[in-house]
Amino acid sequence: MEFLTEHRIPIGMWAKRFVDWLTMNGAWFFDWLSAMLSTVINALLFVLQYPHPLVIVAAFTGLSWYLRRSPSVAAFTCLGLMLIINQGYWKETTETLALVLAATAVSMVIGVPIGIAAARRPWLYEVLRPVLDLMQTIPTFVYLIPALILFGLGMVPGLIATVIFAIPAPIRLTRLGIISTPGALTEAAIAFGATPSQVLRKVELPFAMPQIMAGLTQTIMLSLSMVVISALVGANGLGVPVVRALNTVNIARGFEAGLCIVILAIILDRMFRTESSGEGA
Repeated sequence: MEFLTEHRIPIGMWAKRFVDWLTMNGAWFFDWLSAMLSTVINALLFVLQYPHPLVIVAAFTGLSWYLRRSPSVAAFTCLGLMLIINQGYWKETTETLALVLAATAVSMVIGVPIGIAAARRPWLYEVLRPVLDLMQTIPTFVYLIPALILFGLGMVPGLIATVIFAIPAPIRLTRLGIISTPGALTEAAIAFGATPSQVLRKVELPFAMPQIMAGLTQTIMLSLSMVVISALVGANGLGVPVVRALNTVNIARGFEAGLCIVILAIILDRMFRTESSGEGA
């Protein structure tokens, strides 16, 4: 036992040296990435905060009706957002929504192509699987430390941490949808002269779309679950009043902010969830 403790493998030191190396040699890249992501978040905040809140409520109600054609979903969207305005958390809600939308977009843009590649190359998924497990199981506070060092305080490290936590969902579900495509369909397409890219676009992706949409809704939910964690690294939004309520043991404020997070989660889930993706989830 003493031999093992006296000859400890310096895993933590290796991680520190790696982060120090990134800080010294990749500062230009992280500065560029931070500026780009900040621009995206600021653009979303401008769209959500510049118009009158009732205009945004009407827009989301109309969008929910267009996507679901359900009076109950549209009514809940309208009433839920009106309740958030009534409670005085509209600014924090728009900040959280901007962070969630940005994280979801980044996760889907990166995750779907990786999922397709993993479906086409089984060896790639064997390499990715332990990495994806690590990304979802490692405590989020662990990778918040290097995110703070590389990106500083603010919305960007919260966005990076959210993407790391949420991106395994679209990768895994996209791969699952592609490999679940019946072999008879792909063989028929190839027999009629379809190229691999045509098989992907016209056969595999349409068949996998329910799983991809399930990945989208799961990414949104996972992103919302990171709201409070992101507040600890300086990200604005509904996580800030939750953290302050925790520090001051303010039950009323914590319940109000938590209720707003729940309402926002239900609205986004109902808007983007199809019946088939709901079954697949």
